[in-house]
Amino acid sequence: MDCWSSSFAVVDEFEKLVLRMNPPRVTVDNTSSRKATLIKVDSANKRGSLLELVQVLNDLDLIIRRAYISSDGEWFMDVFHVTDQNGNKLSEDDVSERIQQSLGPRARSFRSLRRSVGVQAALEHTTIELTGRDRPGLLSEVFAVLSDLKCNVMGAEVWTHNSRMASVVYITSEATGLPIDDPDTLAKIKQLLLYVLKGDRDKRSANTAVSVDSTHKERRLHQMMYADRDYDMNYAESGSASGRAKPLVTVESCTDKGYTVVNLRCPDRPKLLFDAVCTLTDMQYVVYHATVIAESPEAYQEYYIRHVDGNPISSEAERQRVINCLEAAIKRRTSEGISLELCCEDRVGLLSDVTRIFRENGLSVTRAEVTTRGSQAVNVFYVVDASGNPVKSETIESVRKEIGLTILRVKDDAYSKSPPQESGRFSLGNLFRSRSEKFLYNLGLIKSCS
Repeated sequence: MDCWSSSFAVVDEFEKLVLRMNPPRVTVDNTSSRKATLIKVDSANKRGSLLELVQVLNDLDLIIRRAYISSDGEWFMDVFHVTDQNGNKLSEDDVSERIQQSLGPRARSFRSLRRSVGVQAALEHTTIELTGRDRPGLLSEVFAVLSDLKCNVMGAEVWTHNSRMASVVYITSEATGLPIDDPDTLAKIKQLLLYVLKGDRDKRSANTAVSVDSTHKERRLHQMMYADRDYDMNYAESGSASGRAKPLVTVESCTDKGYTVVNLRCPDRPKLLFDAVCTLTDMQYVVYHATVIAESPEAYQEYYIRHVDGNPISSEAERQRVINCLEAAIKRRTSEGISLELCCEDRVGLLSDVTRIFRENGLSVTRAEVTTRGSQAVNVFYVVDASGNPVKSETIESVRKEIGLTILRVKDDAYSKSPPQESGRFSLGNLFRSRSEKFLYNLGLIKSCS
């Protein structure tokens, strides 16, 4: 074991030396293109360089319109055509410096870029990672457990895909406002959350993990869902398929050059390049050349890849696995349902109360982004009904009135075009309420209301 640790340390120190001798050179060009700012990056090549660079651009909230990538050899040279979120060229003078700081040797000492937007510092909170089978009311049960255990949720991101759920949650102690590091408390949190995740229908083992390491939420979510095999269509349930257009992914051989060529075509959206590169990296592939065009409603991406051992894809099973994994990576972040934004003064138990109201009204959360800005909670939830269908406008308005019309607002108006909901004595929301509350009552987390 000592021999392995020693060899890894030597490799790490060698990479740091190479980076100090050949720091990344970042050039920001605002004159060559009318529509976009060109960011050119030259650096010593190492495995994972492309992913780190794309991650930094995403964390700076930049939209990548085009990209030309070449890293065949000891050096990589990448050109990105980027705009801000409004489609405008960049006006900030410190973009080059911020990218260099994130990619340079100092940043790698944190590995964990403390000043990178997407990376959370371990000293500020405790990180909880959850994976398991998705079901209506699951998020409500998770937040109810944390609230009962006097944990304050400072941030979270939740993804669902193919009947699986993954989430990264940042918590602090309600009493102290500091990270939770007591072993007994952490063990209790893990035990109760694992019990909630497993429920009575999980075909695969659920998983909980507590960490004090720094994490990048989106990077970890991809890794967690990939490890949970959400790309395996054998676990897909009837009625769970989305009506959205399926991404087109092809994998072909380029025998004369010794590469495998991956082509991807799908509706464009932010962070699409990050999702694809992240997945290829997790699958142990190296991108040697790539071209990305995302200037229309559709995005086109072409990658020339080899496995880390230097070989191209050689079997049909491996080819199909790459296709399935890239399709899953694209669909994980595709937001299904109506987008609801909650903005109000933050307090302990807020998420537990809000998601309980969702559950009582038969809403299922397909994706969630929870953030705390100072004393304000800014949370976004994407919701469908318990069957995975669009929610009726009457249900949405009922939920808004219960939570507060000025606190909870709809970010899109598609729901207003849905037909009126038929009235009836049977309430699906009450059904899920009774099931979930019975479950939480058995855990000892709520009192009987009878």
